[in-house]
This record gives sequence, structure tokens and C-alpha cells, in this order.
Amino acid sequence: MTIGIIVAMTKELNLLLPLMENPEVQNTGGTEFHLGKISGHNVALMECGIGKVNAAIGTVTLIDTFHPDLVINTGVAAGAGDDVAVMDSIVATNVAHHDFWCIGEEWGRVPGCPRLFPALTFAKAVDGSNVKRGLIASGELFITSKEQVDGIKEHYPDVLAIDMESAAIAQGCYMRGIPFFCMRVISDTPWCHHDNSRQYESFWDDAPRQSFSLIQKLISSL
Repeated sequence: MTIGIIVAMTKELNLLLPLMENPEVQNTGGTEFHLGKISGHNVALMECGIGKVNAAIGTVTLIDTFHPDLVINTGVAAGAGDDVAVMDSIVATNVAHHDFWCIGEEWGRVPGCPRLFPALTFAKAVDGSNVKRGLIASGELFITSKEQVDGIKEHYPDVLAIDMESAAIAQGCYMRGIPFFCMRVISDTPWCHHDNSRQYESFWDDAPRQSFSLIQKLISSL
């Protein structure tokens, strides 16, 4: 089985590289891929960069180059509710664009695509006391205030986490017919914290290796 893994930032990449056996680097179309094995499966791991455009380019390059059987997106996200805390792991049941609208379409629906992109949940393989499942929404904005979260919840009241890439990756997988899994670790909670930029920076002082290790557990179960 070939598995593609996409993260947005070097900090996230560095948490996953230790899981790979005998990694090597391949450059394709200006994109750097780390190739190796995790639990016997071939893995192509990449850092796409922040934002939905970078994520879309990275996703299509990954799929067209390595033809994975599954694409995994992981990294960090902002929490979007009082019941979501820093270090919680949010497994997406669906993923949505929170900043897309086109005349004649429902908010968040890209023409020709579903409003909510489906995601695999692997309920038995990925579980724990701090694992929660629900909607993840993406947009081209780092969320810093409760007011911004409130605006997103007007369209997606059930959203649990907000990031800047996963909807673009989900859309790319949907359009290429590739199964998609997304798990985000909560790094900050603008919903209930007055200075989440400081919260975000402090999060990396104690990097959530136990949450990212769930990816290894998932791959071992496949």
C-alpha cells in the first residue's frame, strides 16, 4: 500500500520524519518529498506550505507522481468550541471551505463538488481520551479571535477545528478519487482564550508527539 502524507509546516514535518524507516529525498516539480516506509507501507511525506493554494498544488503533485492508495493530512489547527482543548486530536468526519462563496451556490460549496468533503475516520484504529471526531473547516486566514470563530460557526455550527489547508487537500483527493483522512492537533483556542497567538507559540515548546504517533498507529492497522 502506498500512502501520501501532507503537512503544511516544517515543525509538523519534523514530528513525522522520525516515524519513517530509511527516508530518502526526491524533488519533483520543485516539491521535496520524503520517501520511506512506516509499518511496512510505502510512504511519500511532503511539506506543502501554508494555505489552500499551496495545499492544492502539493496534493495534485503528490497524487499524480506517486499514485497513493490513501492521502493523510495532519498538522495543527485552531479549536472552535468550549469542548475542544489544546492537545486534543480532531479526526475529520467531513471537511469544508469556510471562506468560499459563489453566486447561485450554497456557502462553502465549490461548483461541481459537495459542500462537505467526506473523510475516512478509522474509528477503531485512531482513538483515545483526547480524540474527537467532527467537522474541520479551512480558509486563507489564521484565526485569532472569538469573533472570527463566531462568523465561521454561522455557516458551520458544528465545526470543531479550523485550519488553512485541509479543505483544499480534501477537494484534490475528491477530484482525483483518492480516499482521504485528516487529523489535526489543536494548538490554540481562540474561542475561549484571549491571546491565542501566545498559546500557539507555547504549544510547540512541548510538541504533541503522542498525537502525531496516532498516525503511525493508523498506518500499522492498514
